[in-house]
Amino acid sequence: MDERPGASSIMDTKPEKCDFPGMEHLPRLGVLLSNLGTPDAPDTAAVRRFLREFLSDPKVIRLPRWIWLPILHGLILRFRAPRTARAYRAVWTERGSPLAVHSERQRRALQIALDGRGGAPVSVVLGMRYGRPSIADALHALREAGVEELVVLPLYPQRSETTSGSTEQAVREALGQRGWEVLPRFVDDYHRHPGYLDALAESVHEYRAEKGRGERLLLSFHGLPKRYCEGGRDPYAAQCHATARELALRLDCRAEEWAIAFQSRVGRGEWLRPYTDETLTRWGRQGIGHVQVLCPGFAADCLETLEEIAIREAARFRAAGGRRLDYIPALNDRGSHIEALAELVLGPR
Repeated sequence: MDERPGASSIMDTKPEKCDFPGMEHLPRLGVLLSNLGTPDAPDTAAVRRFLREFLSDPKVIRLPRWIWLPILHGLILRFRAPRTARAYRAVWTERGSPLAVHSERQRRALQIALDGRGGAPVSVVLGMRYGRPSIADALHALREAGVEELVVLPLYPQRSETTSGSTEQAVREALGQRGWEVLPRFVDDYHRHPGYLDALAESVHEYRAEKGRGERLLLSFHGLPKRYCEGGRDPYAAQCHATARELALRLDCRAEEWAIAFQSRVGRGEWLRPYTDETLTRWGRQGIGHVQVLCPGFAADCLETLEEIAIREAARFRAAGGRRLDYIPALNDRGSHIEALAELVLGPR
């Protein structure tokens, strides 16, 4: 069997003979597990292809196309792609991109978890919003598997039109292009789902039991331009704050022991504040020696957690006077996380 990340996500979807008399009539459940995506390789050409698809999405960059596309092709792809490729090389593994590897492990674990629930047969496939395996290819595999009921689970705990909304649009477009009339159920968000929050708290407790407790805990979420969320147009910021508060309660953190911040901003416009880099710099200058960073909005470790936080922001913190920054890994295929995802799939059906 091909062991490359994503390979078995298509191969494992063929219908199996039902061994339980009387169950043949049950509709086959299909689950599309989706994340942002990743380049095929840590080189400039592959990264440029990925960024072109990602940054051409009107839900991600909300500027008139006649303004944005010349900037994208004339500047961004030319200068950003080489820098981003170097960052990917710093975290690339023998099996490929960390996001691809962890996402495939999540897919396999969720397939096993759902297989153990009995009832209708289940097919779980992985489809990335950008790059490969694509959402269109994943939906084709589910249709070929005889799926009659479709659940789409974007791995974004906090909903944004730039992520979950874009995924929903891509799914609907792919279904329409193929004339598949299945009615999908979308998991909009799970920012306050008890299983998700419990899994986060469990991961922090286990990390601290092994590595010790830092002086501060920073809950770092991916940033978003501030204007996207103004007037309640996008629930993302409010949901990030809700997740952070609920998690701090579960961890029994005092107000002065933790903070929320937003990372990964680009450009000159104002993004959601406070900023992760500025927060860590301030803490270092204030003489705080040991901080721990958790990124609750990332379901799987990726460039933004392993390179941006664990490498670049750790160096920034030390340069500002801090002594030690611990990055607490994403939930990835942790058992309690997979159980929470299974509950989301099997929820109100």
